[in-house]
Amino acid sequence: MLDGTEKNGMVKNVAPLRNVMLLGALIRKVTLRDEGMPGMACFHGFSGYGKTQAALYNTQATKACWVEVKSVWTRKTLCEKICLNLGIPTGRTVADSVEKIGQELGESGRPLLLDEAHILCTDGMMKLVHDLYESAHGSSIILIGEEMLPQSLRRWERVHNRMLDWVAAQPADLREVGILASLKCRDLTISEDVLQKVLVESQAVARRIVSNLNQIKDYARTEGKAVIDAGDIPHIRWMTGQAPSARRIM
Repeated sequence: MLDGTEKNGMVKNVAPLRNVMLLGALIRKVTLRDEGMPGMACFHGFSGYGKTQAALYNTQATKACWVEVKSVWTRKTLCEKICLNLGIPTGRTVADSVEKIGQELGESGRPLLLDEAHILCTDGMMKLVHDLYESAHGSSIILIGEEMLPQSLRRWERVHNRMLDWVAAQPADLREVGILASLKCRDLTISEDVLQKVLVESQAVARRIVSNLNQIKDYARTEGKAVIDAGDIPHIRWMTGQAPSARRIM
C-alpha cells in the first residue's frame, strides 16, 4: 500500500488520496446508475499513480470482486480467478464459468473490478468481458488500466459503448505528499520546501513519492536528524525514475 501498511491483502491505513476517492465515486456511480444505463466504466492512468491501491481499498469498502489480470492468463484462467474471488465453484468449461459468474454478480450486486485491464485488449478476452457483462444482468464491471486504455477499447464497440463513464487517475499534489509523509515518516518533521522537492523529483507519481520519502527516512536515520529542511536537500539521494548513466571503462 502507498503508506506501507498492507497485511494479508487487507489495507489497514489508506491515505485519503484523490485516486482512492475518484475510484470510489466511480464505483458508486455505476452501481447506483438508473435503470437502462450502461454498467461498465473505465479508470485509467499512468503507472505509479496508485490505481491498484485505490482498487484494493475500494474492494473492501464496497465488497467488490477485484482481480488483477496477468499477461500469461488464458480465458479459462481469468474465469477461474474471478470464481475464486467470488467464492463460487469454477464451471467445467469457460462457458459454464461465465454463467456462474454472471449469476453470482447479478444476485449479489457486487461490482467486478478488472485491474491491469489493458492486458485484456485482445479479441478473445474482450469477447469474454462482454459475455461476463451480459451474463451479470445489471451488475457493474470496472476496467482499471494504463493511460491509453480508453483508446485501446475503441476497437471493441460492444464493450466501448457500454461505458457509463471514463475517469482518469490524477497525479499527486503537495497536499498528498504531506499526507504520505505523515504516514511514512511519522517521527520526522519535514519542511514544505523538502515536500515540494519530493513532489518535483517524483514527477507527481505516488509510487515514486513513497520511495523518496523512504530515502528521506534513511538519510535522517544515518545523520541522526529529526528535522529535515531545505539545507538537507542537496544531501538526499533522490529517486527520479531516470536510469543511471552508463559507466565507462577507463
